[in-house]
Amino acid sequence: MMSVSDQKKKQIVLAAIAEFQERGYAGASMDRISERAQVSKRTVYNHFESKDVLFRAINQCLADQINSALELPYDPDLPIRDALVRLGWAEGELMINPCFMSLARMVMSETIRDPDLAADMDSRMTKIGVFREFIERATSEGKLDVEDPALAATQFLGLIKARSFYPNIHSGRVTERPEMERIIEESVDMFLARYGTVGRAAAE
Repeated sequence: MMSVSDQKKKQIVLAAIAEFQERGYAGASMDRISERAQVSKRTVYNHFESKDVLFRAINQCLADQINSALELPYDPDLPIRDALVRLGWAEGELMINPCFMSLARMVMSETIRDPDLAADMDSRMTKIGVFREFIERATSEGKLDVEDPALAATQFLGLIKARSFYPNIHSGRVTERPEMERIIEESVDMFLARYGTVGRAAAE
């Protein structure tokens, strides 16, 4: 059960997200955040000593969602296409989540204006590393033929996000699950056309 202190902290974070979305970082007010959260200003500062600390805590919330979605073990028994689809859905589930997309939209609008915030956000996210490690493992087992796993990981993520994240981050739209399924399936097929090993030996 959540303690009273943790409940108030959650209220503050949710209120701050709404405030930052509505007014941006520069226009956000700790006074209004305390009003939105229905807690005293003193309570807000007891949890977050400044607006910057509060905004960075929201960055961490976003990073935590991203990183927790990628906590999936590599399964060597899965066919490579099935494994890549599963990996793709670790990203795809975030893309179809309205709350995640709303939070990402708010954070991105501010990090674009502030390179330090952008660097801070980037340092908190580990997903490229997870995708790279997956590709390295699959390559070592002969399921993929990849010379540069980091590049391949960026390409795989790019195939998915180019159609489900970047167009929607500005429009406010959220990808529906059937569309996301199609995006992931097609991205995996394109990735395997470049890096897959099944049928390549016979063709050569």
